[in-house]
Amino acid sequence: MDAAAAVEVLLSPGAGLDPYPAYSALRSQGPIVGQAGAFFVTGWHAADAVLRDPAMIVFDAALLDQHWPDWRGNKGVALFADSMLKQNPPNHTRMRRLASGVFTARRVGLLRDVIEAQVAETLDEMVARTGGGVADFMTQLAYPLPIKVICALLGVTAADRGRFRRLAEALTAVLEVQLTEEQAAGAHAAAEELEDYFTALIEVRRQDPQDDLVTALAAAHDSGGDKLTAGELMGNLALLLVAGFETTTNLLGNGLRVLLERPALAGRLRDDPGAAPAYVEEMLRYEPPVQLTGRFAGADTVVAGVPVPAFSELIVFLGAANRDTARFADPDRFDPDRPDNAPLSFGAGVHYCLGAPLARLEAQVALPAVLRRFPRLAPAAEPVRRDRLTLRGWATLPVSVGSVD
Repeated sequence: MDAAAAVEVLLSPGAGLDPYPAYSALRSQGPIVGQAGAFFVTGWHAADAVLRDPAMIVFDAALLDQHWPDWRGNKGVALFADSMLKQNPPNHTRMRRLASGVFTARRVGLLRDVIEAQVAETLDEMVARTGGGVADFMTQLAYPLPIKVICALLGVTAADRGRFRRLAEALTAVLEVQLTEEQAAGAHAAAEELEDYFTALIEVRRQDPQDDLVTALAAAHDSGGDKLTAGELMGNLALLLVAGFETTTNLLGNGLRVLLERPALAGRLRDDPGAAPAYVEEMLRYEPPVQLTGRFAGADTVVAGVPVPAFSELIVFLGAANRDTARFADPDRFDPDRPDNAPLSFGAGVHYCLGAPLARLEAQVALPAVLRRFPRLAPAAEPVRRDRLTLRGWATLPVSVGSVD
């Protein structure tokens, strides 16, 4: 497979089912390759440099105006455009500072007891539903657990959690490389529904403030000045909700699938939960929940010896970089004992994922707990992947629960 064929595969429907052969073929042509009017980055060192370079910018409203003139007609695109995900400094810096207080290492560490309680509650619900039979891990744990955690941070009531899986799946389609008309319409409708929901919740929190993120960001908007506009308030709440749990859901599903395929390593983790941080880091490297991100060159530059003209688009394949032989020995092998493990799964630089510590902690708590609660856990049927590449994960992951300890 040459570079052109690899790029065609990765930009086509179905790319998320197994992108690794195309990644390997593209990386064999160099850590960064110009093709089809863009630059594709697959090398770890090149990807790290691009993500940390302040001259590299994200696809913000100004760039959208150039490449997609009628983008404002889709509420899903517009909602993310107003969030920190699609903003460059200084706007990005201002928004991130407002939200970062919730995701400090100290505050996330204090959430461990809450997460452990929610894991136990979710596993109890899983037992009650299955009675020791077959369960869909995605539906019964990988989705509900992160939703519970992010809703607790935002201040969303338990009664409202059920709608967010549907809304997130529809809305995050606009983050994919390919977007069909049907998906665009679904994202627009989901964004409208989510905006209506947050508008009502913000009014409730104005009347009854709580120690949650909705209250904090609404207060920042209401204080005036240049803290947070109405559009930014809505965009960042939507981002924190749907992107916040989608990535963790994929991490949990991808991670459990890796363990089911490797019973000996699963047994090690079950017997030694203290090994969870190393396991989760290797899961992030081996099967990252976010496979790619994009940048634009703000000026003429050189990446890994390749000249990149100003305003060029760069697609950074995080999943490919995480399996770069120039950075990782035997990268196609899952090895929780891997030394000096540094995956790029949460990005790098100023756009490093704000919720990374929380996602790591949820996986570190949940996966050993699942293995302990269900020591005979095994695959029950072939899982089904979602046809997504950017946010790559499973649609279903059937497991046989067996007897419960």
